[in-house]
Order: sequence, then structure tokens, then C-alpha cells
Amino acid sequence: MYTDHDFDQLLTEPPGLAQKSPEQVLHDVFGYESFRPLQGDIVQEVVNGGDALVLMPTGGGKSLCYQVPALVRPGTAIVVSPLIALMQDQVAALRELGVRAAFLNSSMDFEQARATEYALTTGELDLLYCAPERLIQPRTLELLHSASLSLFAIDEAHCVSQWGHDFRSDYLQLSMLAEAFPGVPRIALTATADERTRKEIAERLSLTHARHFVSGFDRPNIQYRITPKTNANKQLLAFIDAEHQGDCGIVYCLSRNKVDATARLLSSKGYTALPYHAGLDAAERARNQERFLREDGVIVVATIAFGMGIDKPDVRFVAHLDLPKSLEAYYQETGRAGRDGKASTAWMVYGLQDVIKLRQMLEGSLGNDQFKRVERQKLDAMLGLCEVTGCRRQVLLRYFGDQLDAPCGNCDTCLTPPETWDGTVAVQKALSCVYRTGQRFGVNYVIDVLRGSDNERIRQAGHQAISTYGIGMELSVTEWKSVFRQLVANGYLRADPEGYGALQLTENCRALLKGEQAIELRKDPVPAKTSGSKSTSGNRKSGAAVRDQITDHEGWEALRACRKALAEQQGVPPYVIFHDTTLFDMLERKPTTLAELAEVSGVGAAKLEKYGEHFLQALREIGSA
Repeated sequence: MYTDHDFDQLLTEPPGLAQKSPEQVLHDVFGYESFRPLQGDIVQEVVNGGDALVLMPTGGGKSLCYQVPALVRPGTAIVVSPLIALMQDQVAALRELGVRAAFLNSSMDFEQARATEYALTTGELDLLYCAPERLIQPRTLELLHSASLSLFAIDEAHCVSQWGHDFRSDYLQLSMLAEAFPGVPRIALTATADERTRKEIAERLSLTHARHFVSGFDRPNIQYRITPKTNANKQLLAFIDAEHQGDCGIVYCLSRNKVDATARLLSSKGYTALPYHAGLDAAERARNQERFLREDGVIVVATIAFGMGIDKPDVRFVAHLDLPKSLEAYYQETGRAGRDGKASTAWMVYGLQDVIKLRQMLEGSLGNDQFKRVERQKLDAMLGLCEVTGCRRQVLLRYFGDQLDAPCGNCDTCLTPPETWDGTVAVQKALSCVYRTGQRFGVNYVIDVLRGSDNERIRQAGHQAISTYGIGMELSVTEWKSVFRQLVANGYLRADPEGYGALQLTENCRALLKGEQAIELRKDPVPAKTSGSKSTSGNRKSGAAVRDQITDHEGWEALRACRKALAEQQGVPPYVIFHDTTLFDMLERKPTTLAELAEVSGVGAAKLEKYGEHFLQALREIGSA
């Protein structure tokens, strides 16, 4: 949140930059030499007054696509952003660059809001961030009509889609901007939208005539891994212990109770793990998010509500203990890893109960038939990614209309190709047993019957006498669970939405039961035993891989210490001062003058003036040590 000093500074800062070219702004303000692919075209389109719909992967540089035009075009850019924490984070980063940025949201008191409104109407702001619900209020619209506006940027634009995973009803009213401010260009941006969602965004935001810019969705630095769920807690601990000790990460769970329990577990093992969900006190949520942003090595355990738009660059892993409902959700959540381009991991455990639970929730929902049909397609696509035997990245990118010509070599199915086996006979046994037990029982009971277990429940039901009793002794309980998981995932079985997970046959299984169709099943890998420091993925240590690039470890720590001290003085997260990639470049180049430091990637004019001498002094001390 702003301090009183911030507001005094807001009203006393000199006027903004004289009009410069986009390339000059990129270099002088943000410290970069050139635009990434598509960025330059998008920026020029908006600078020239055109509308744009931008699809670009998380970490691909979406923010610059409206921040640069905002500093080139006269007037104030209005940025629609869905979360208070996101606004505060981006405004803090911009102000460190010398940009006159502010936000309007419910965290502000009356005097703070009034000071910001005054700065807007008197032309003293370059960018103003605002939540959609605040923007559409009559008072705010009246305020905007009295100001000079350079553009509207609608961030996280997928929130407008009623089929999306982050739907926000307030976004639906943003179409009125086209009519209310016809001369002001608009740019909508998102990282997660399939073709259906893109079309919906364009229609709902009145951007049907806007130029569409679709960047590649690939994040090659992220290694995607999905493994069968055996004991999620033990698997998570083994994964972090083997590959990500000391790293910053996010662990996603579906329920609040599971979030709390997982955070306690990680804390008991010596990790700095903090919970984040809507059931926590707002002050505790804000405190935990602040620690995540400002401290090193913090793990946040969260429901999906956490992380939208978070700009923290050094998240080394994102772990899922529960299956996401769609590939859009999975892509966005995993995309919070490795925004700095360094090696990172998207790791997930996935089991039969995940499939059953999500299918039950879907079928038992109050949505209409069209809603359920779309949601089934999304879930089927998510399950398809989990069960695929080929390259996961190719499947993920294909869903978003992107193409990867060759397998990526950086997902688990590329690194350790899964074995398959002819499961036709086993599947016939499984389906027959579900049928002969009356389609009234869950998977554990059906497996007990297949394996000939002698227990009271089976005796009472009289299922020792049926023909499928004991015919599945050749497979273990774990192997049978794999069979049933794949049958449910691929739509041959379903869980009764009215019951307690009872398995039922679907029409799809008819050909299998009649022997008219064969089926290949994925053979789940046998879990490797980990012993503290050994990785289960080809000895790949993602966090260590980043640190291994540093040869001067004392110098690296000295630069980090300098950054941390400055961040604490300014009350901002360390990465707002400089990203790790900038410190890497600094350590490699060893600049000795301000002019040389200005050539380091990510060092703009404002930060050079504010922090240059501090880092040059740190570099001098490194050189003399």
C-alpha cells in the first residue's frame, strides 16, 4: 500500500518524459536493448491508435506491450487489473523505474483516493491501475471523461470468458469502453485462451476489429512432469528435497484444509511454507504474500486463488497435489514458474480419485447441458495430457493452437518414455467385474473382488460366487488402480454423480467388452527410492542448475545482499530493484563505471541513477576481496 510519502511524491514529481520513440523508452526506462518477437509490432499498433488482442505466454513480456505505449502516447493509460496485490506489485515496480504510476482500489483511504484522482485529472500520471468493478462505477467513468487518456489496457482478459477458469462478471461490462471512449485505443492481454476463448474475448470486449497478436505458448525452460499419486505428501517432500531445497515455489491444492495441512507438513520438515486461501484472515493472506514476494526460499501452499499476475521471476517450481480442472488452469498456474527464463519444474501427482472427484463435481453441478459439455471437453483434454505416452509439451501447445514440430526433450515422457502394454484382457475383466457387482461399488471394492479378497463385505454381498471373483490375481492393487484410472480418464467408466463414487459402464466400453477393440495401457513407473540428495528425474536439480552457472559465489551473494538491503529501504520485493538475470549479467560484465553499468540488461536510467553507485561499490568490494 502507498505511504503518505508516496502520495506527496506523486504530486511533486516532475512532468513525464518528453515524447520518445518506443525503442528509446524501452532502453531508457526499462533498460532493454530490443523488443522480443511480436512486442515491437504490438507496441507500434497501439502507439498508432489501433486496438489489439494479445495472447502471450506468462513471462513473455505482456506488460511492456501497454507500458511502453503508455509512455509514448500523451495522456494517462488506464490498466484494468483483477487483483489488488497485482496492482500494488506492478505499480511499485514502475515507480522504481521513475514512471508516474498509481492505482485506485479498496485498500486506499479517502485522502489517498482523492490524491490519486487529482493526479489523474491534472495529467500527473502515466499509468493508473484500476479493478474492473471500480472502473465501471459512474463516479470513476465521470473522472475518466475529465482526464486525458492515452489507452485502455485490459489485463488477464480471459476473465471475461464464462467458459474460463477465472471468470469475473465485472469484466463483461468492459465492452462499454468502446462506446464511451471511442477515440482511445484498447489492448486486451492474456496468457491462457484457446481458440473458443479468444473469439469470446474479442466479442465480449468489442474487439472484433482489433488486430490479433498470438505469440508462441511454449515455455521451454519449464520441465513438465506428471506422476501417479501414491502418497502425495511423501512424494512432494521427496521432490522438493531432491531438487529444490532452498528454492521458492508454489504448491497448489483444491481444498483449504489440504492447504493448511500441507503447509504444516512442509514447515515441520524445516521449509518456510505459508498457507494462502480465502478462509484466512485478510491481513494474514496479505502478510504471507508479502513474505513470498520479498524473501528467498519461501514456499506458498495455496488454492488456485493465489498467484494471478504475480511478477515474481524466481519461482523455481510449481507443484500440484490435485488435478486442475482444465489445461487453461494448468498452463496459467504452471506458468508462474521460471518467469526469469531459468530452468524450472512443473510437477504434479495425479490419481484415480482426482478423476472421479472432478467428474462427479462436473456432473453434479447446476450448469446447463451446454456448460457441462464444454467442461467435459476441458476435463478430457486435461486427462489426455496426464495419460499421454508421447511428448507432453506437444499436447499442451496443440491445445492452444500452437505447434511443436519435434518432441521437446524436456518433459518426463521425453526424458523417460513410458512403457505401454496390451491391457485388453485386463480391461475386459475390470469392466465385467463392475457390471457383475451391479455398478454399485467403488474402485477399491471392485479390486478386492477381482483379487479374490476374503472379507465380510464381499461375503455379505455374495460376490464370492460371481464369475469375476478372483480372476485378477495377476495384477497388484496398484496396477489395478492404474487400469481403472485410465478407464475413467478415457471415458470407459464413470463415477455415479448421485452416489459415493460407484463405478458405472459407459456406452464407450461396449466394443471392449465384446472383444471388437483392443486397448494399449500406460505402464506406470515404479516409484524410485530417493535418499535426500538424489533426483528422481535424471539427477536434474532445477534450482541448483541456476546456481551452477555462478562461478563467483561470494560475488553473487554480495550482489544479492546489496539488492536486499536496498529493497528493505524502499519497502519493495528484491526483484523490483533488479531481477536475478540482471545480477547475473552484472557479475559477468563486472562494470566499473555508470556508463558500463547502463549497458547491463535491465538497468534503466532511473535505476541507474538511484542504485548505480551502490552496485558499483559492491562490485569494487568483490574485486578487491
